[in-house]
Amino acid sequence: MSNPAPAARIASASSLFHPTEEHALLDETLRAFVEREVEPQAAEHDRSEAFNHILFRKLGDLGFLGVTIPERFGGAGLDAVAAVQLMEVLSTSDPGFGLAVLAHSILFAQNLAVNGNDEQRGRILPKASSGEWIGGMCMTEPEVGTDVIAMRTTAVREGEHYRLNGTKTFITNGGIDAETLGDVFIVYAATGERSISSFLVEKGMPGFCLGQKWTDKLGMRASFTAELVFEDVQVPVANRLGKEGEGTIHMMRNLEIERLTLAAQALGIAERCLRVMVEYASERKSFGVPIREHGQIQRHIAECFAEYRAARTYVYDTARRLSLTETGQRLDADGTKLFASQAAKRAADAAMQVLGGNGYMGEYVVQRLWRDAKLLEIGGGTLEAHHKNITKDLSRDASLLGGG
Repeated sequence: MSNPAPAARIASASSLFHPTEEHALLDETLRAFVEREVEPQAAEHDRSEAFNHILFRKLGDLGFLGVTIPERFGGAGLDAVAAVQLMEVLSTSDPGFGLAVLAHSILFAQNLAVNGNDEQRGRILPKASSGEWIGGMCMTEPEVGTDVIAMRTTAVREGEHYRLNGTKTFITNGGIDAETLGDVFIVYAATGERSISSFLVEKGMPGFCLGQKWTDKLGMRASFTAELVFEDVQVPVANRLGKEGEGTIHMMRNLEIERLTLAAQALGIAERCLRVMVEYASERKSFGVPIREHGQIQRHIAECFAEYRAARTYVYDTARRLSLTETGQRLDADGTKLFASQAAKRAADAAMQVLGGNGYMGEYVVQRLWRDAKLLEIGGGTLEAHHKNITKDLSRDASLLGGG
């Protein structure tokens, strides 16, 4: 039997990553947008630690900010594969900006689309999908990270309002800049012993303000990170998502798509690092030959390529099976982020090594990607949290191992 033609092999290999013509068109459109609009501004916004609000609004104009939001609320109505595509492609150029998009489109908008009611969705999601409003999600606190049940922010019901008090930190999109608060947030707060509820908190509510502005971050500098302070904020009962005490399930459901899209960011970083490595190794010479001829360089490229392909297959296979409305999908959501985040960091480190002194300089993109990659091992769940979750799930149900 003869081997299939190259085009046939490509089509076959692409089916997992572009399962429909719509996904293939999305990828093509995204890559053109990134080349035209994102890449030219990425280095400067990293240096200035500035969020590009104008670029954000352009994404909204193209429908990318509401990629998973139902069409009746102004979104594109696509699936988890499309969300992965968006974050992967943006992160080949500007993971920091991509993180701001993720916080808005996944942590806020997708969260609201699944856990809110029609009044809340109809009032807010069209503004989020267009980029008119910028949103985020508030979970982490100064003294509480992974152990979310121990959060200290409280919401006490008083008639038709809740009195909200507390502080949230490391909030992506907490502000547009150091003076401008973000527009709307999903805030998790304790409403009783081991009871967490979700609330929509909007800019302009008395007592809601920007706290500390986090600057001099190692990476992801093109996203704005802030502390948010809630002092006796009167939140209407109508702004609660679902029933009181349902916040934990809202959080867990949203964490699954969050972790998968963070894994997609890792794919984008790894892909770009590989491209830079291969190009540089073909151009740079030592001892009279391109450095790609040296075994040490070949090892860096080959091992990173294999890890990247394995991670990409795992992420897209998980995306095609992941429901945006259900829960109970934690095992592979954690697994993809655990593996892909480490693969991205290794690829960025290898690229720095292949480029040598040039890799250490701001002129080359790999030092920025190297800095950005580290957050993916911390944010959205630490590596250690993934270890715990995966072990717990497999110990509870060995059939999840597959095979057989």
